[in-house]
Amino acid sequence: MNILFLINLSYVAAAILFIYGLKELGSPATARRGNMLSSAGMFIAVVVTLLDKQILDYKWILLGVVIGSIIGAFAARTVAMTGMPEMVALFNGSGGLSSLLVGFAAIFLESNSTFTLITIILSILIGGVTFTGSMVAYGKLSEKISGKPVLFTGQQILNILLVVGIVICGVMFELNPDNLNFIYGVIALSFLLGIMVVIPIGGADMPVVISLLNSYSGLAACAAGFAINNIILIVAGSLVGASGIILTNIMCKAMNRSLSNVLFSGFGSAKQIAGAVEGEVKPISAEDAFYILEAASNVLIVPGYGMAVAQAQHVVKELQELLEKNGAEVYYAVHPVAGRMPGHMNVLLAEADVSYDLLLEMEQANPRMESFDVAMVIGANDVVNPDARENEASPIYGMPIINVDHASTVFVLKRSMASGFAGIENPLFFKPNTRMLFGDAKESISTVIREFGS
Repeated sequence: MNILFLINLSYVAAAILFIYGLKELGSPATARRGNMLSSAGMFIAVVVTLLDKQILDYKWILLGVVIGSIIGAFAARTVAMTGMPEMVALFNGSGGLSSLLVGFAAIFLESNSTFTLITIILSILIGGVTFTGSMVAYGKLSEKISGKPVLFTGQQILNILLVVGIVICGVMFELNPDNLNFIYGVIALSFLLGIMVVIPIGGADMPVVISLLNSYSGLAACAAGFAINNIILIVAGSLVGASGIILTNIMCKAMNRSLSNVLFSGFGSAKQIAGAVEGEVKPISAEDAFYILEAASNVLIVPGYGMAVAQAQHVVKELQELLEKNGAEVYYAVHPVAGRMPGHMNVLLAEADVSYDLLLEMEQANPRMESFDVAMVIGANDVVNPDARENEASPIYGMPIINVDHASTVFVLKRSMASGFAGIENPLFFKPNTRMLFGDAKESISTVIREFGS
């Protein structure tokens, strides 16, 4: 049988696994299987590509595989759930840098056509922007740099000049492919552009930025595939790019904002933050919370980033089981932008083996909200802020939220009265049916659990 036919057949099989795996990733119930299928497809694609290119010396490739495997295994086993968004940012950046290096290496292939040179420039440009943009996102998410937007006069003019500079360097490289100084210029300017694109974006918009950078990494890989004439890399990059754009659009709709508003508005800057909310906060002890929960027939749990910080997902699952044994129905409502990356809360709940059947989307939870005796908000803030419905002066006005204030009683578990990642006050805390359970969420819930056992 023709070896070329086997190679192409393997590429088709890998593409099918990518597509089907991506479909499976659309549901929490099948996400693990989808991840395994996609990984299998990538393994086939890598092995077949190495055989197809007839590589004579695998020494450096094997060394890279060993080092990469060690780093990947160590990172996966040691990363905290609060660090998952930062890890995803690093993955996106690594993908972008890899595409940049592939594009750069393609320069030294023989007889590059005009089309190939254009794809080389695109892979370097998109890969560079993705790399430095992801590093800035990592810094904001890990709080190594400020999560607030960085804005200054003439910022958009500078970005335009950077794009113009990249175009000029790209055209000059196209005309003089032997002069690498122009491609070095593209690399340097794309790195700077990546920084400039992400620094004006506030921390509250990081979930959208993560999905957008994920799309960029796919587009960079697609361009690199054209540069080296590798079909499966084109397919994989296109799938990642398209799915990232779709996810970005979903996230923007969940915040009732356009992508341009996310990228250029500087959301969370001081001039946009609404004034302090007046009212009286009503604290509650864990013991008193127990008595209310013990009498509840329907309980809704709304997780947020605070649950990840407290590593409270397992005690939340334990509390759910105790409430169910007590005769209550327990559900979870997950906002699309809860946490600091797409699907952050779903990953946390899956780690605690929470049944997927108990997860309600925002559109499912809100019509039933008045039937819930208790809504427990664990570390979420901006996604339950009533100002999104009621205060036209609020920067989040119009954003769809989980209407927990319509439940009979609301418990808000927070360490303090500090504002959320968006940097705005939340009038939910002052509502007459809201009780604030201050302290570490894991410890507070553990205290409630002990009350059930006493």
